[in-house]
Amino acid sequence: MRQIKVADLMTDEVVCAAPGTAFGHIVQLLEEHGISGLPVLDDEDRVLGVVSRTDLLAHLPPEARTPGKAGGAPKEAGGAPGEAAGPATAAEVMSVPAVTVRADEPAAGAARLMARCGVDRLPVVDVEDRLVGIVTRRDLLHLFLRPDAEIRRRVVTEVLDAALGLPSGAVDVHVVHGVVALEGHVERQSQLTVLRGLVERLDGVVSVVSHVTALVDDTGSRSAMAW
Repeated sequence: MRQIKVADLMTDEVVCAAPGTAFGHIVQLLEEHGISGLPVLDDEDRVLGVVSRTDLLAHLPPEARTPGKAGGAPKEAGGAPGEAAGPATAAEVMSVPAVTVRADEPAAGAARLMARCGVDRLPVVDVEDRLVGIVTRRDLLHLFLRPDAEIRRRVVTEVLDAALGLPSGAVDVHVVHGVVALEGHVERQSQLTVLRGLVERLDGVVSVVSHVTALVDDTGSRSAMAW
């Protein structure tokens, strides 16, 4: 089964900032490119942190915040001396440590990480932690727009038949809005973990609810168990 990787979905042209990038310039970059945040890089392209519109707002004095303005930043934030402005540089407003993801990781895992951390974008790094791209919620959204019928077909053909070699009808599969419900039995308890893991890795699967039991316990426990 081929999984969609982060590298398949990421954008490799990334709007970035340096630690010394001025507050006002960050605001301009976000507005010009229509983005909600950007990574801050060191001289070797390693991600030091991420600056979002929320970070910018949090570091503005209350009188400088303009309700209804995109990002809430003043028009000339960080501009001429004497004007209301936030902190001077990206290093002062960025969120650290940055939540990043590797390019070769499964895209579904990146989506779960994004949801768990409450972020809208993830800098993508290589094995040396250097920035190679960025992936956003919008990029990942299509993973969870797969038809339920397609997900069910892949569970049956790719997991139950091809991977586990289960007899027809051993496990019933029902899919509703990406949630996969499994019920039935397998021969060995050790197959339960494999079954769940393979189904969870399929593109479009939001979660798995399994009531599959094992006929034979080959893991050391004495009773057949459901997973």
